[in-house]
Amino acid sequence: MKTGRLISLLVLCALLASCRQPGGKGGPAAEQPLRAFPRLEVPALYTDPEERLDYVLDHFWDAFFAGSGRSDETAVLGVAHDEVEKQVATYIQLLEMVPLPQAQQKVRHFFSQVETRHAADTAAHVYLLMEEIVVRYLYDPNSPVRSEDLYLPYVEGLASSPYTREAARAGYAWEARMCALCPTGSVAPDFRFTDARGRVHHLHEVRAGTVLLFFSNPGCYACLDIIQSLQALPGLDDWIRRGELAVVNVYIDEDIDAWRAYEPNYPRNWLCGYDPDGLVRSDRLYNIRAIPSLYLLDGDKRVLLKDAPQERVISWLHDNLKP
Repeated sequence: MKTGRLISLLVLCALLASCRQPGGKGGPAAEQPLRAFPRLEVPALYTDPEERLDYVLDHFWDAFFAGSGRSDETAVLGVAHDEVEKQVATYIQLLEMVPLPQAQQKVRHFFSQVETRHAADTAAHVYLLMEEIVVRYLYDPNSPVRSEDLYLPYVEGLASSPYTREAARAGYAWEARMCALCPTGSVAPDFRFTDARGRVHHLHEVRAGTVLLFFSNPGCYACLDIIQSLQALPGLDDWIRRGELAVVNVYIDEDIDAWRAYEPNYPRNWLCGYDPDGLVRSDRLYNIRAIPSLYLLDGDKRVLLKDAPQERVISWLHDNLKP
């Protein structure tokens, strides 16, 4: 285990085991008062950091779902809505510290807890309230902690659960199919792209230790922000020159004239092109829900990060490539 990851694991586990989050205040005085998100105690017999993290992930929600209180637009089972959201974000960060298969199993357990609690008291609307939070945090394209890999087991549950609204079930089934595309650890689908000089390239023919696959649009402000953030990385040009990194910047929409007009604005040491066949979008090789979208691949084109937030990609590059 890398030293930085071990330190983060120890700090997070210590915080979760010893700190109580403050409860919020809100609503008329006559309403049932809010409670704090329950404190989680890790038994002393768990001394190994990885074992402690595993215990935390298994029991993170136990006391919360065992409790009671009002559930509405301001609270879930008596805990302030914004506090529950913070705990969802913390839980996601912890999930990212364990191997993906293990994390996905934890999410399945989490979903089963939501179902069980809802079944015990459907009037509490726990299922619907947690659905809204989890979908927004794990699947919204603007979420800084989004993860299709972690969302997949939850949305599979939503697609099959009897508690899901009938009108929403088909949409969740579609999302599950899309999230199953190009999972982390798999070989990214190959496709061809054409550069401004008419030369044809294939993703799998790009030779570099790491490949950053960047789906962008001309004139897109969020895309420009990513470009500027990447260019600000110390050593970026050296990584590219040494073959440690290749940036493959691809336009997948139809206004090729607009792309050609904008193309000179892209860095000259990037591989920039457009998808002449429309395969990336129409054949659903990738689940490109919004532009920009970033995929990080290793030298064999296996997916390291899938539709990852900009900050995670830049952090990975900073931590893993030589200065």
